[in-house]
Amino acid sequence: MILDHLAVAGETLEDAVAHAEQSLGIPLGRGGCHARYGTHNRLTGLEDGLYLEAIAIDPDAQPQEQPRWFNLDRFQGPARLSNWILRSEDLNAEKPLLPPHAQRHVQMQRGDLSWLMTVPADGLLPFDNLFPAVLQWQAEPPAARLPQSGCRLSRLVLAHPQAAALQAALDRILDDPRIKVEQGAPAMMAEFATPHGARVLR
Repeated sequence: MILDHLAVAGETLEDAVAHAEQSLGIPLGRGGCHARYGTHNRLTGLEDGLYLEAIAIDPDAQPQEQPRWFNLDRFQGPARLSNWILRSEDLNAEKPLLPPHAQRHVQMQRGDLSWLMTVPADGLLPFDNLFPAVLQWQAEPPAARLPQSGCRLSRLVLAHPQAAALQAALDRILDDPRIKVEQGAPAMMAEFATPHGARVLR
């Protein structure tokens, strides 16, 4: 599996977008809506084939399924970096490598994009939502057609009280030197090289 994108969540999409833009000094482009979970997003491209997503509950949408993905039903407080998402080329074959609670997957659609994605039944991913969601694109990944921000991910740091267990779970599915696991209270932080210099997104 490889890193696909990062997600910033907010109580509103405006909050999530503002936090991402202010943290990195770049604008986010357009996005769309996810009817299944009643959410909406905005996106921007990152270097190395990645992208950044701002996401929140869409107050005008009626979700087809709850709990929502990314644990958004329980989201409170300031907008923040909330999730990271891996890409699999064969999700059905690789699901057994994931923790049991993270193996459920659903079919997703947004416009002309379709994909499979792991979404636990309660919406909460393992290790206090710090374990990555995993998707399999069923069309061309969107990163290539997004406006490019000129930002490159340098490090993604995950802190958790069960750091050793989290590291062991990640070692089964991922080999990416940018991903660092540390002991500590649950938290996520990403460092970027941007056109404005080094920036941090929390």
